[in-house]
Amino acid sequence: MLQLAIGGIAGILSGVFGIGGGVVIVPALILMLRMPPQTATGTSLAALLLPVGLLGAWQYYKSGAVDVRAAALVAVGLMAGAWLGARIGLSLPPRVMERAFAVFLVLVAAQMWWKA
Repeated sequence: MLQLAIGGIAGILSGVFGIGGGVVIVPALILMLRMPPQTATGTSLAALLLPVGLLGAWQYYKSGAVDVRAAALVAVGLMAGAWLGARIGLSLPPRVMERAFAVFLVLVAAQMWWKA
């Protein structure tokens, strides 16, 4: 059920910062589920399928680089998390949002750098 948690966290961050797939889901699938980057990318696109990644996800799916179960669980988490994240994001001052987003990006970049 780690996929559900990844989707929920990505949904919250999407609702707060307007981000999701490339910044949250793909690194989480690579670092936490040890997916190859291509499979993580394809799985993220499949989770964001309608309308964002339909054609891209289809190409990854045809090459065998989509974990359909993981994508479905991430999508469920995204739905709930985006709702919660939007509520949180709307309650924060703009300056706090900007600084929190900057810190988040640095932490993700550092994690990816050291794990690569």
